[in-house]
Amino acid sequence: MTCRLDLITLLKAFAAILLLQAAVIPFATADDAGSTDKAVEAAPADDKKLPIGQLLELTSPITDEALGAVRKTALELQRQAAKEKRPAYLILQLSPGSSQFHHVYALADFLASEPLTQLTTVAWVPEDVFGNNVFVALACQEIVMHPDAHLGDIGRGEALRKEDQDIVRGIIAKRRNAKVTPALVAGLMNPSETILHLTVDQGDGIKEKRLATAAEAAQLRDQGVVISDSKTLKDQGTPWKISGAEAREEDILITQTAGSTRDVIDAYGLPLEALRNRITGETIDKVAYIELKDTIDDQFYSFAIRQIQRAVNQNVELIIFEIDSPGGGLLHSADIANTIANLREKDIKTVAFVREQAYSGGTIVALGCDEIYMLPEATIGDAIPVLFLEGQALKDTEGKVLSAERELMHQLAERKNRPPALLEAIADIDLEVFEVTHRKTGRVWFMSEAEIHASGEEWLQGPLVPETRKGVALTVGGRRAAELRIAEPPVTDLEDLRARLGIPQDIKFRRIERTWVDHVVFNLNGPAMTGLLFFIGVICIYLELHTMTGFFGIISVLAFGVFFWSKIMGGTAGGLEVILFLIGIGCLALEIFVIPGFGVFGISGILLLLVSLVMASQTFGGITAEYDLIQAGRSVAMFGVALFAVMVTGLLLSSFLPKIPFLRGMILDPPGGLAADGPRLRPELAAAAHPLMASRGRSVTVLRPAGKARLDGQIVDVISDGPFIMEDKDIEVVRITGNRIVVREVQA
Repeated sequence: MTCRLDLITLLKAFAAILLLQAAVIPFATADDAGSTDKAVEAAPADDKKLPIGQLLELTSPITDEALGAVRKTALELQRQAAKEKRPAYLILQLSPGSSQFHHVYALADFLASEPLTQLTTVAWVPEDVFGNNVFVALACQEIVMHPDAHLGDIGRGEALRKEDQDIVRGIIAKRRNAKVTPALVAGLMNPSETILHLTVDQGDGIKEKRLATAAEAAQLRDQGVVISDSKTLKDQGTPWKISGAEAREEDILITQTAGSTRDVIDAYGLPLEALRNRITGETIDKVAYIELKDTIDDQFYSFAIRQIQRAVNQNVELIIFEIDSPGGGLLHSADIANTIANLREKDIKTVAFVREQAYSGGTIVALGCDEIYMLPEATIGDAIPVLFLEGQALKDTEGKVLSAERELMHQLAERKNRPPALLEAIADIDLEVFEVTHRKTGRVWFMSEAEIHASGEEWLQGPLVPETRKGVALTVGGRRAAELRIAEPPVTDLEDLRARLGIPQDIKFRRIERTWVDHVVFNLNGPAMTGLLFFIGVICIYLELHTMTGFFGIISVLAFGVFFWSKIMGGTAGGLEVILFLIGIGCLALEIFVIPGFGVFGISGILLLLVSLVMASQTFGGITAEYDLIQAGRSVAMFGVALFAVMVTGLLLSSFLPKIPFLRGMILDPPGGLAADGPRLRPELAAAAHPLMASRGRSVTVLRPAGKARLDGQIVDVISDGPFIMEDKDIEVVRITGNRIVVREVQA
């Protein structure tokens, strides 16, 4: 009995232990499972790595060097992807032009034949590509096109040679790209083919879309295949040029479309560094390093434009602009930025390097570059436009200026693949920008509220970018600029920048700084020096007309020569202004010496001179028309003051010039007046034997100072010795120099 009770008690205790274990284990298991799930969830997060990639721009013609660059880059990406277990993409940007078939065949054969298991090759077609270059795109695993770009017509209006067609078919047969079918390739190679888009009924309600030539479609019908729909994509005898939009609509040839290179990079989830394309893979060995520092003013502008042009003339491949500027003139900043942006058309890559700050106009200049690299602690942004004239903000034009600057920022953003809304927020303190996510691709971008609404439901609105809250102009540091897609990931120093750009160590940077010539040009372009040069040039002409020595004429030519040289070096003048000035001088010369009396040439000459001087003193086509008019008014006022000084000086010279010993023997004493004993002439100019010497007559036209007069019954060309002489006034000859007859009015 006791033993039985003990056994029962033992069994109950054992059952209780089992029940307790059953109750405890699920919780423990749940906790363990939770920990395991978290570990599983964390593991992918830890193991999840961004894909790697590289963009190579294949310029035409494609050569063996391009093949070497593609091969080297592809194998490097393949090796890195296998080692790090990451997806890799090689994006080949194709450009218009012609290439030899054997070169493109070698490249296409490499792309289609190599076992690049970890690497996806992508052809990016941003503009029309025809001819043999199309072969490279067909050999890639994927094709991305701009909606407006066209791809095709491999034979450029003619059918490829049969042996070349066989080569292309052989590459395509490897089917690296499922959307590139034999029928599609046949239409691209041979204009005589007719290409149809068929809908094949396979039964049980299953329908298949496929491309076929006219012969293939007829063969399918003969075999009894049910074709429920047929659409002609290419007619016989017409070269086939497929647009990105058409390919997307018909679901042929391409994987997707993209609006810019940046869109392609983002579509594949690649970092910004993939945009650092190497043109045909050649090493950069011609580099210019230009320092753009201090306030952006006339001197800054002239220095920047001059050094950029010098670098272009030296055929450099890369220009690095070290920017350290608190800002300055919006017009100059915009002009420099557009000049830099246009260098891409000359196959010159541009890089902005910001060590400390690039505010306002400095930011605009940096945004004109292809890439922006910053130190982590550097700052960029805050380009609020404000116009000041005479200490007062021009409220009526600030709205127009802001609109113009936002348009400038938008254009620069689109040209350099940066978020337009963020760049506009640098100038507009009222513009809020949000982080957005593409509904289908998951691409992250930045848009204003208006842009989000305009896109329909394509983008999902996310959080506000805090740096764009109302009342604040976007200003960010190096790391944040990279996060916002404005700049590249930060660099630590210049050597790090060199490594990022792939510049060999043996290439030394020669810093281009401002020299004494730049300071001279800047000082000569100041309002005071400009007015002084104009004053010297005009007053020397006045003295030359009264002395006829040639000395003052040379000084006048030098003064105007220095004036236009400084304006040309300063970037505000060119050949047009010089030509207008010379034409104006010619019109005045005709008025004085050839056909005096009518005034047409004289007035035209004066207007041309004024227009040329004003045009040379400023750059038109700026921010607003009102701003240009105000600047032109200031230039006219400056020349008006200088001309008034010339008139005052001329009156003083009329009184004191005859008393100067050096000039006393060259002129009348006083000019236009009578001395105590009558006119005094230089002895060698007396020419008493001349028949008209000391003769009297009457003016036929107004002498201002040249014109015509009747002397001894004949009409002759004369010139007044001082003030203008009206028509039909009594005159007398006071001096004859060669064919130059100088007269003065006889006072009653």
